[in-house]
Amino acid sequence: MEETENHERTKLNIGKNIDDADDEVPYDDLLTSAGDFGLYQMILFISSFPFYLFAVFSYFDQMFITEVSPNHWCNIPELQNLSEIQRRRLAIPLEANSKFGYSRCSAYVANWTEVLASGRTVPDPTWPIEPCRFGWEFNISEIPYRTIASELGWVCDKDSYQATAQSIFFVGSIAGGFVMGWISDRFGRLPGAAASNVMGAIGGIASIFAKDFAQFAVCRFFMGMSWDNSMMMTYLLMLEYVAPKYRTLLANLPFALFYTTGVCSLPWIALACNDWRLLSLVTCIPMSFAIFAPYLMPESAMWLISVGRAEEAIKQVQRIAQVNKKEVTPQLIEQFRAGLLKQTVRPKSSIVDVLKRPVLRKMFICLCLAYMCCNIAFDALVRSLGQLNFDLFTSFSIVSITEFFSLSTVSLVLDLTGRKWLSVVTFVIVCVFSVLTTLLGGGVGSVICAVLARYSVNMNINIGWQWGAEMFPTGVRATAMSIIHTCGYVATVISPMIVYLEIYYSWLPLVIVGCLAGFGALVILGLPETAGKEMPQTFNDAETLFKNAKFFEVPFLMKKQTNLEVRRKKLLRE
Repeated sequence: MEETENHERTKLNIGKNIDDADDEVPYDDLLTSAGDFGLYQMILFISSFPFYLFAVFSYFDQMFITEVSPNHWCNIPELQNLSEIQRRRLAIPLEANSKFGYSRCSAYVANWTEVLASGRTVPDPTWPIEPCRFGWEFNISEIPYRTIASELGWVCDKDSYQATAQSIFFVGSIAGGFVMGWISDRFGRLPGAAASNVMGAIGGIASIFAKDFAQFAVCRFFMGMSWDNSMMMTYLLMLEYVAPKYRTLLANLPFALFYTTGVCSLPWIALACNDWRLLSLVTCIPMSFAIFAPYLMPESAMWLISVGRAEEAIKQVQRIAQVNKKEVTPQLIEQFRAGLLKQTVRPKSSIVDVLKRPVLRKMFICLCLAYMCCNIAFDALVRSLGQLNFDLFTSFSIVSITEFFSLSTVSLVLDLTGRKWLSVVTFVIVCVFSVLTTLLGGGVGSVICAVLARYSVNMNINIGWQWGAEMFPTGVRATAMSIIHTCGYVATVISPMIVYLEIYYSWLPLVIVGCLAGFGALVILGLPETAGKEMPQTFNDAETLFKNAKFFEVPFLMKKQTNLEVRRKKLLRE
C-alpha cells in the first residue's frame, strides 16, 4: 500500500520543479518525459518488421512444404502415354465411399503392355487389386509443385506424417519456450530474439536435405524452437518502450501491418518458388540475419533495471529523449536514481515465485488454459482450410487478410472495451462460427463462417499476448509469457491430430474447436482488467492489480459512469 501511495505521489509531481530527492520517479514517468510515442518509438516500430515475417515463415512454412492434393491415385509407369483421365479409368478401381469416386491407394494388377496392345480402355472387374507400388500421381491444379510429402509419398498409410511432423514442431516449441524465455530473462530480450531466429534458420535450411520422415521431424523440432520467440521478444521490447496509453496501438498495429503482410504473401511466395526446397531457403535464410539485432536495436530498459543495470537504462532513456527532441531534466534522473537506491535489493525472481503466490498462481493457470484453447482453435482453423472445398492458396490469403482487419479492430477498441470482455466475446464468436462452418458443409458459405471464426480468433490471440504481458512483473515477464505460450504449444501438439479426425467424421474437428472456445470464455472470467494501467514491476504490484480488479470492468462504461458521478456531485454542490 505504501509503495502504491509513493507511486501516486510521484505521478502528481512529474513536470514540476522539485528539488526534493525524496520524491521517487518510476520508470514509466521517466519514459514519458523522454517522449512516450515519438520518432524513436516509430523507428523501433519499423525495425520490428522482419521479426514478424520470421514468425510467419517459422509457423506457416510447413503447410506449403508438406501439403499434398487430396486428389491423388496410383502411378502406373506403363500408362504414361495415356491421358490422365484414361489412366485413371483403366487402372484405378472405382470406390463408392470416396468423394472422388475412385480409390486413391490401390490399383488393378495387369500386364499393361498386353492391355494397351489390345486397345482396352476400361478395366476387367476380375483383375486383382494391390496397394500402390510405384508411387502416386497428384492433381497439379490444386498443388502445382512437388512438396516433400508428394515426393516421399506421405499419403494413404502414411497420411498421418504431416500431422505428426507438425506435432513435433510444437514439441520443439515447448523446449524453445523454456530455453529462449530463460535466455531473454538472463541475457536480454535481443539475445533471446537472435537465438530463436538463428535456431529457426538452422532447422529450416537443414530440412531441405531430409531423405525420410525421421530426418524431417528432427528439423521441424529445431524449427519449432524458434516459434514464437522469434517475434515475442521484440514484441515485449515494444511494449516496454511505450507508455500505457499507446501500448495497445503499438502492441497490435505491427501484427495488423507486418504479420498480415507476411501471412498473405506466403502462399504466393510458395507458388513463385514452385519447389518446396527453394521455398525453405527463401524463407529461412533471412532468419539468420537476426543475429545482428543486438547491435541495431536497443535492449529493454525495463530489463536493464530489473538486473541492476540502471545506468544503462538511464542512457537508453536519454537517447530516446534526444531522438524525440525532448529533455529529461537532471532532477528527474536523480529522483529516479534515488528511488532505485531506496528499493530493497531482491534476489533474482523466477517462475517458481509466481507459483508460490496464490493470486499470481491463479492468474498464471487461467492464462495458460485460455491460451491453450485459443492456440488449438487458431491452429485447427488454419489447418482445416483444405476441408472448405476451395482453392488452398486463395482461401489461405482470404482468411489470412482477416489478420489486418481483426488486429486493426483490436488496436482501436481494446482500450475502450478492455481486455477481459472483448476476449470473452471473441471466444464465443469462435465457438458459434466454428460449428456453423461444419453445418454448411463446404463452399462459399463455409468460407464466410471460417473467415468470421478466424477473424475472432485472431483478435483473441493478440488480446492474450498483450493481456498476459500486462499482468506479470518485469523480472519474470518474459519467462511467464514463454511458459504460457509453451502451454499453448503443448495444446497445439494435439491440434493437427484433431484436424486429422476429419477422415472419420468431417464435422468433428471444428465442433471440438467450438467446445474449446466456449471453455476458454469461461476460464478468463476471473482475470483482472489491465486496460490503461501501468505494467507491474514487482510481485506486489501484480497482486494489487488482481485484488483491486472488478468482475465487470469495461473502461468506456466506467468512464461514462465516472463522468456522471462528477456531474451529479457538481449539481449537488450547486
